[in-house]
Amino acid sequence: MYYSNINMNKINNINRRKFLELIGYCSCGFVINSCAVAPITERKQLKLLPEATLNRQAAEIYANVRTKAKLSKDKNQLKEIKQIGARIEKAVAMYFDSVGKPNPTAHFNWEYILIEDDKIKNAWCMPGGKIAVYTGILKVTKNKNGLAAVMGHEIAHAVAKHSIERASRALVLNVGTAAVDIFTGGAITNTSRATGVDVARMLRTFGIDNPFGRKQESEADYLGLIFSSLAGYDIRESVKLWERMKESFKGKEPPEWMSTHPSSDKRILTLKKWIPEIILSYPPIINIS
Repeated sequence: MYYSNINMNKINNINRRKFLELIGYCSCGFVINSCAVAPITERKQLKLLPEATLNRQAAEIYANVRTKAKLSKDKNQLKEIKQIGARIEKAVAMYFDSVGKPNPTAHFNWEYILIEDDKIKNAWCMPGGKIAVYTGILKVTKNKNGLAAVMGHEIAHAVAKHSIERASRALVLNVGTAAVDIFTGGAITNTSRATGVDVARMLRTFGIDNPFGRKQESEADYLGLIFSSLAGYDIRESVKLWERMKESFKGKEPPEWMSTHPSSDKRILTLKKWIPEIILSYPPIINIS
């Protein structure tokens, strides 16, 4: 019996080893063929999923949101959002053309909606340029330069293909978690069952997803400043925007390590550091209408 157990352990170890080797080879193949860099920052990115597929799925979800959400009837405010968005869109296209690089938004079909919800101080952008702004954030933006800071940030997410990168990383992490669970003889699964806590999800959320999310948010802050500056907006207003945002949280902001976003204090300090450099390096593009 003892020898039988040893043999079975050897077999299990061999099977686990072969599985991990197979996963490793497949993952390496994906990674080697799917490495890319973010525009301007040149941060290395992993993109395993086709952009056209995510853009199509995003368009379907966005259309559903348009149907089900309560859209604002403030036509003047929506018009301003569209005007700011169009100005930044054009600045992005002109900038990449000026430096002889492909426009990352060439195949985008930009759309903007204003959702009536004063409790939500937020905006978001789906792949392919599908943007939504909530009326609640307008109380924080206050003026067109503040709104441009928000719009520039959201457009930056789309330009940098952050959604594709997140989806690709999730695919790799799911495979990796399964591999580790097999290699450890189901230790992660067993621990989750015993404690009633999804250990894998918790480790991934706080150890990988949140830090990576903060990295993307910071990159969107940086690129957003650049695009807003190129479009002729006063990017110094972004600091005041985040000071107002911090005040709106009323001390209830979660600790940074628990969030996918940098803290307001960190954002304010970082923006103050970036703004002088960006004003000099990325002045407004001439003749932009």
